[in-house]
Amino acid sequence: MIYPVYSALVATALVAGYGPAAVARYLAHGVPLNLRERLGYTGRETARMPHGWLHAVSVGEAIAAAPIVAGVRGLYPDLPLVMTTVTATGAHVVRERYRADVEHRYLPLDLPGAVRRVTATIDPAFLILMETELWPNLLRHLCRLEVPVMVANGRLSDRSFPRYRLARPFVQKVLDCVTVFAMQSEEDARRAVALGARPDRVFVTGNVKADAVADQTGSKERWRGLLGLAPAQRAWVAGSTHAGEEDALLDAHAVLRREVSDLVLVLAPRHPERVSDVLRRIAARGWDAVRRSELPRPKAADTVIVLDTVGELAELYAIAEVVFVGGSLVPAGGHNVLEPAQREKPVLFGPHTENFREATSLLLDRGGAIRVQSSDDLARELGRLLRDEPARAKLGRAAWEAAHTGRGSVRDTLALVTRFLSPRERS
Repeated sequence: MIYPVYSALVATALVAGYGPAAVARYLAHGVPLNLRERLGYTGRETARMPHGWLHAVSVGEAIAAAPIVAGVRGLYPDLPLVMTTVTATGAHVVRERYRADVEHRYLPLDLPGAVRRVTATIDPAFLILMETELWPNLLRHLCRLEVPVMVANGRLSDRSFPRYRLARPFVQKVLDCVTVFAMQSEEDARRAVALGARPDRVFVTGNVKADAVADQTGSKERWRGLLGLAPAQRAWVAGSTHAGEEDALLDAHAVLRREVSDLVLVLAPRHPERVSDVLRRIAARGWDAVRRSELPRPKAADTVIVLDTVGELAELYAIAEVVFVGGSLVPAGGHNVLEPAQREKPVLFGPHTENFREATSLLLDRGGAIRVQSSDDLARELGRLLRDEPARAKLGRAAWEAAHTGRGSVRDTLALVTRFLSPRERS
């Protein structure tokens, strides 16, 4: 009875909430709905051979999946791969980064009919869910088909865990449909078991983002050229920022501009559809701003650069003297602090880092990051680091060393893939 009730709630939410909000986003920002495909009306025939299926909800998960994709391709070179996303920006990353290895599709809405239609066109040999994307109808359907499912790089944040716990009897039924959990930390594993996952299915493999290899060769010089930075100019990067943060960051930059005359701010909103709003906020201060996609072109030396492209932020960190990682001055849970740390950059972030609890604690404990509480605090710490090159280098080196302590997660995750997900022989 509980699944029909859940499906009715999903359908109601789609009509009453998601539908109007999605239409508004489409009209205001041109964000595609992809509704027909997400309902399973893709025009594709039933799959003629099994596929490996990976799911990454958006940009961060799609990028983090890179070593998993490569590893699965190596394990099963003859198995075609499909990767689904929820967001259009995630779709863009998949199509750009993995076009030679995977086919992109949108995840079906979690309704029984949509799930059946999409699954029939994939015929999954297995499903790997990046992080903790639990879709009850999808998992129930795969369970009935005896398709093995892995939660990879799994985490249960301080915000999501209490919500799941409120519905523990239902959540336990959903977790019973997962074959194996590869969790980021001991705490994430403990929470999975507390929600009803069988302990013998739960493993701690670490964070696959710690295994990412930063491309250092020529990236700094290439990006400085692409952004049109003069040899004497220095830059700090504010990455993955959210509404409510940009004003605080611009306040900090206003202070820094008076202290460091050759300083450039590169500001990267988490959601590209917010770029126009960010540009308006910069213009309201009387400052020049330019979209990254318009560069290189002539501009004033103190022009603020706004990243309006997808999938470039991690590489762009290479130009920074110091990096601030957003989603942390406002209660959004934070974002990936390991990407700048892997490029040996001093990392700053705000008080709200619940979604990256282990990574931020690791950096703070190893002396590779600084937590700030406000724009004044941010300006003070940035100014100190920009003036003190030895302190900046020490913090960056500590960040790099901390980011590399967790390596081995991809190896351990792929070992679980081999053990639990190996495709069955089909007649």
